[in-house]
Amino acid sequence: MCGIVGLFVLDPGLEPDLGKHFTTMLEEMTARGPDSAGLALYDRSVPAARMRWSLRSDAPETDWLGVLRVVEKGTGQPSNIEVIENIAFLIAVDDEVAVRQALATLTEEQITVVGVGHAMSLIKDIGLPRDICDRYRVPEMSGYLALGHTRMATESAITTDGAHPFSPAPDLALVHNGSFSNHASIRRSLADAGVDCLTDNDTEVAAQFIGYRMSLGDDLEEAMRHVLKEFDGFFTLVVSAERQFSVVRDAFACKPMIIAELPEYIAVASEYHALANLPGIERARVFEPQPEEIHTWTG
Repeated sequence: MCGIVGLFVLDPGLEPDLGKHFTTMLEEMTARGPDSAGLALYDRSVPAARMRWSLRSDAPETDWLGVLRVVEKGTGQPSNIEVIENIAFLIAVDDEVAVRQALATLTEEQITVVGVGHAMSLIKDIGLPRDICDRYRVPEMSGYLALGHTRMATESAITTDGAHPFSPAPDLALVHNGSFSNHASIRRSLADAGVDCLTDNDTEVAAQFIGYRMSLGDDLEEAMRHVLKEFDGFFTLVVSAERQFSVVRDAFACKPMIIAELPEYIAVASEYHALANLPGIERARVFEPQPEEIHTWTG
């Protein structure tokens, strides 16, 4: 049992309060996932021709300024870094290969790339959702889209690596409630195609699968249709891209999901009480998506 929340803001006037509203939503899902939590948040602050790298270090003390210097030397371009506890947001040149090569040289710093994108920041950690949001200043964040997850571990250990969201490609993030019975065989098929999963978590297999399908030319909704064709199990998935947001449930639809639609925003949650404090919720069209029904919004 896990908890999912998502908020896609369509009214720019609500963007400054995205982090505040989203923190409340995520905290409401604590009972469904007290082990770990995470979120992908999208904003408009990254300059053109730059990308934001969400980084985590497992080293006791990390020389983040040293990390910055290594990336600047490897790319030949100036960069910026914001550090919050054991994570950092690096704004660097839009050259994914060069930045990854530079980060790969930092073996002593134990740097993990959690996510990368033109708009996305990705945070995940072990602990209660509210504690994680406060630790990383989520209530202060602004943006237009946020996707989050609270985890109750069933398929793998309680680790930061096992926390959701999973991000298989720039600006793409996935959260999942449920389990996949055939994830091992799909993991092997992905490996044969040159796509490696970095954890033993079944959710990462779905994320990598969607990323792979999109690399072949599928749009987000078509990639979700392939999930319905290929994956067995009981699941609800929510996937965010730079300007898109998509929800799907399996054929049995036993994993809960509620959608609230308004001209100002789209909100989703595993349970309605996570939506109850949103502004204007009393005017929303509130409904439960049907089995194998894909809902996709573009902003």
